[in-house]
Amino acid sequence: MTTRRTLLGGAAVAALAMPRLAAAQASPGVTATEIRIGNTMSYSGPVSSLGIQGKTMDAWFRKLNDDGGIAGRKIKFLSYDDAYSPPKTVEQVRRLVEQDQVACLFSNLGTPTNSAVLRYTNQRKVPNLFPSTGADKWSNYKEYPWTMGLPPSYRIEAQLYAKHILAAHPGGRIAILHQNDDFGRDYVHGVRDVLGPKFEEATKVLSYESTDPTIDQQLITLQASACQGLVLAMTAKFASMAIRKLHEIGWKPTTCVHYGANSVGVVIAPAGMEKAVGLTTAAYLKDPTDPTWTQDAGMLEWRGFMAKYMPDADLSDANSVYGYTAAKAMEQVLRQCGADASRENIMRQAANLKDVEIPTLLPGIKLNSSPTNYRPIRQMQLQRFNGKTYDRFGTLMSGEVS
Repeated sequence: MTTRRTLLGGAAVAALAMPRLAAAQASPGVTATEIRIGNTMSYSGPVSSLGIQGKTMDAWFRKLNDDGGIAGRKIKFLSYDDAYSPPKTVEQVRRLVEQDQVACLFSNLGTPTNSAVLRYTNQRKVPNLFPSTGADKWSNYKEYPWTMGLPPSYRIEAQLYAKHILAAHPGGRIAILHQNDDFGRDYVHGVRDVLGPKFEEATKVLSYESTDPTIDQQLITLQASACQGLVLAMTAKFASMAIRKLHEIGWKPTTCVHYGANSVGVVIAPAGMEKAVGLTTAAYLKDPTDPTWTQDAGMLEWRGFMAKYMPDADLSDANSVYGYTAAKAMEQVLRQCGADASRENIMRQAANLKDVEIPTLLPGIKLNSSPTNYRPIRQMQLQRFNGKTYDRFGTLMSGEVS
């Protein structure tokens, strides 16, 4: 087992008020000088390229501690490897909750992995904030009140892709290749939302397993279906495979790829930049390879942080931008908590985000949440790859379901 454990501690703070001491002693993961936050991340396994998210979050919390922490407390960030394996996630989350006694879980990676601990964390009343996944179920505040998403819903994303394909090919058919789990099935649901009763006749749907060595045969089969559009609901490694194979077989449908697998540095460059021309995806973050943001204040701030705390990181990897964005969202929640960092107040403040601006989000996108809105980011914009970077087009959009 590969374990990444980062302990971020610091000096004690003097002159603490007695009510705060009592509250801290009664709250798991919170002392007068420390807040413990837990995380599971894929530092190994089939999606290990996404582990940079956890490393970036770790770096941001180190920066916060260097700057004095939050409300007099330093952050101890415990990030364990689950290798994108749900049974391992269960083991690591139980360790974080029962042994490490974390105040909350933050940005655990993956839909199948988070799904494996969804009922457990809610039964234990442990906040599981901002899972690094856009599964639609994280919006279900009634059934899962202790779990709140952050990225836009995959189901809504798929709706936007279906509408885009049908606008380009009225009456056309849509092929879907998806990972065979809740993550992938959200895209099937989203396309079904748009097509309604025509779904069966207007689509060809195939899946793959995250452990499969290749998706070549699925793409060849989909090519034979004569669909005009293609939705790729897959992680980075498979998206890169798909781009290469589509070019190899000469199939050029209107292709839309999951926003978590659209990184120029991680996905497109390894496949071949020229092979991805015309690829469409959704975005809510600023693309670090887009010259539009070269002098943007928010991206300059991000680059400055990366230069100091992650000097060897690949600045073309959008996953670092995501990790930074998510960590700043968590920082906002903790700052709103003030002296009361109890699990109950962490959840209360997460559900009370009001027009929060994070400089790496696209212009116009702000974080908003409430006790009945567990999807802080709801808007996206479509963009198309031009051979070097993405060109955004249209306006900010949101879907019809959450």
